[in-house]
Amino acid sequence: MSVDGRIAADREQLTDWTSAEDKQFFVLKTKESGVVIMGRRTFQTIGEPLPERLNIIMTRQEPPFDDIPGVLESTNQSPAAVVKSLEDRQYTSACVVGGREVYSAFLAAGLVTDLYVTIEPLLFGGGVPFVEEISSQRLQLISVEKLGEQSVLLHYVVL
Repeated sequence: MSVDGRIAADREQLTDWTSAEDKQFFVLKTKESGVVIMGRRTFQTIGEPLPERLNIIMTRQEPPFDDIPGVLESTNQSPAAVVKSLEDRQYTSACVVGGREVYSAFLAAGLVTDLYVTIEPLLFGGGVPFVEEISSQRLQLISVEKLGEQSVLLHYVVL
């Protein structure tokens, strides 16, 4: 996210403004998990399933793609139902990768254990905030890591 807490300047913006080091961390962490959960708009921004991961697309609309078992699935289920479905299939972790509505829904449902946030040296001055209005949640800082020359990776656990 930007220093002013935005994940994009607008809903159509690509992630071409994030650092190479952030992208490398993202690939490493999401492949380690094996599952990425995102909203329809985030998926459309990416444009294709992320390889070597199960891509779950949360949408209230008819998805603009066909499901591909083990690769790409769409759902209109609640976050709790999505997690239960993953557990039933023996998945032990998943990465929620955006956007704002999906982040907010999983946080509000109490389903987030760890939060990794890369702060990029940029101010948007407006745009898409990280989360919508949610109830207050306490976090504990686990680590701070400098990524490259300009970015910082924060790791929190949700208390």
